[in-house]
Amino acid sequence: MGRKAKTLKLIETARLELNQGYKHSTSPQFSRRCLILLLKDKELTSNDIGELLGITDQSVNNWVKRYEAKGIAGLKTKSGQGRKPIFNKEEDEKRVRAIVKKERQRLKLAKEEIEQKCGKEFSLITLKRFLKTLSADGNGFG
Repeated sequence: MGRKAKTLKLIETARLELNQGYKHSTSPQFSRRCLILLLKDKELTSNDIGELLGITDQSVNNWVKRYEAKGIAGLKTKSGQGRKPIFNKEEDEKRVRAIVKKERQRLKLAKEEIEQKCGKEFSLITLKRFLKTLSADGNGFG
């Protein structure tokens, strides 16, 4: 005897909420998770949904369990996911500004000095991106 397939029966308000999340979310991950549950409500198997969306049946079942436990809020990506930024604006802004001001024409030299003083390794592109965010805050870089 095999296991019984997990089913999901949504009430109309939950179905509307998931449909709204699927169609109008700015996050593609959240939309996909809503779609998983909407397909599961239409009595598709986890294998069928997995094949349709290019994921494993275990992922489908995990999202169903998470929805049952936490509701639609459980489908959102938790904060703190992803890589932490190398530069912290509050801690590094003054130091980076001072060094770059001193070596304004030679950013490569400024990068090396910042790496020594901050004890952080980063690429020249990362430094340029950080400087761009500092100048985008409205106070310019001067």
